[in-house]
Amino acid sequence: MKNSLFFIVSFFCFSVWSQNKPILTLEEAISKTLSNNYDIRIAKNDLKIDEVNVTAGNAGMLPRVTGTVLNNNTILNQTQTQASGNEIEIDGARNININYGVGIDWTIFDGFRMFARHNQLKELQNLGATELKIAILNRVSMVYQTYFTLVAQQHQLKAFDSIITVSEFRVKTAKNRFAIGKASKLEVLNAEVDLNTDSSAKIQLTEQYKLQKIALNELITQPLDTDFEVISTFSVDQTLLLTDLIPLAEKQNPQLQLQFIQKKIQEYELKQVKANRLPTVSVQGGYNLVRSQSPFGFITESTGRNFTYGFSASLNIFDGFNQNRNEKVAKIQLENTQFQIERQSQMVQSQLTALYQTYLSNVSLFELEKKNENLAKQNLEITLEKFKIGSVAPIEFRTAQENYANAVIRLTNAELNCKQSEISLKELAGNLTF
Repeated sequence: MKNSLFFIVSFFCFSVWSQNKPILTLEEAISKTLSNNYDIRIAKNDLKIDEVNVTAGNAGMLPRVTGTVLNNNTILNQTQTQASGNEIEIDGARNININYGVGIDWTIFDGFRMFARHNQLKELQNLGATELKIAILNRVSMVYQTYFTLVAQQHQLKAFDSIITVSEFRVKTAKNRFAIGKASKLEVLNAEVDLNTDSSAKIQLTEQYKLQKIALNELITQPLDTDFEVISTFSVDQTLLLTDLIPLAEKQNPQLQLQFIQKKIQEYELKQVKANRLPTVSVQGGYNLVRSQSPFGFITESTGRNFTYGFSASLNIFDGFNQNRNEKVAKIQLENTQFQIERQSQMVQSQLTALYQTYLSNVSLFELEKKNENLAKQNLEITLEKFKIGSVAPIEFRTAQENYANAVIRLTNAELNCKQSEISLKELAGNLTF
């Protein structure tokens, strides 16, 4: 490699860029996202609720035990006239009635509805776990996309630093040539305009870079003004095959798994509806203590203890054909869930096939742009050496400079597009690592 100004400047810019900025690795970004992202934390809590709901009591398998206390008090002021003509006055007489005890009511058979409900609660827990996985995959995929976008933009900014330094050298050279009468004022003005153009492009790219940093800070839930630098390079997996991705998606795609779980939930819903055709049997029991006091009548005080027990059974004999209607509706809903599975499977295959074609195109473009960037770099290197000795016109040098800048941007964009296609394919296949 020639010891040219361009490569000296490139090395200097790369060195200055990496000073005094902490490196945020992709692993750290994903780890922070999994721990701190609000959407993931909410999904985790939703799963905890589903786990708490999976109990025998919530399914109706356990008895209901209730304790009751009844205390009625009456203070009576009354005047009574007896048949003999005697008059009795009662002031502040208290009448007390106390009843307290424990009762139990236990449905021991309800047409197996309680077992279907318990299994349904388990599937709802699986549904929550799958929704958590979807939330994690979605946020991790966004971290991947944002992170590698920053890597590409960071590389472009470093390239622009080199381009701007070369443009500054060109302005300085033009001014020196103008001072000794070897160049016109127009050459100086053109060089300054081109320098301003490069600086303007860098300002716009810097804005996009900072916005991406804010977006990544939001995803990993850290202060939005946190400054950092990302890694300088990344690799693209160019070995993905559609024939491998489709079977993986059939087994692992979370949206498809969600539909399978929904079908199981609907199957248990149908079982609960059918349970209404069978009888419901319950047992009851209780123990009560009764105490009463009254200043009137023949019995002024009484206490008692009693134990009650029994059972009840009910059977739906006729309900206006509502049972048939409810079963038909449940069966249609179950059929719809099967259609949704087939539709989701077709949708996933369609998305995979389309994305894979984009992935192949991006890989081809990436390989082409790598060659093009290498040619543009050699061209700028040679042109710069000729410009230093004055054997190349400024406009020809500017063309070489612009060609290299555009080649770098196209190369980084092609590599980024390639990586984004890879991430999207792995996300659809449920094979994105984190």
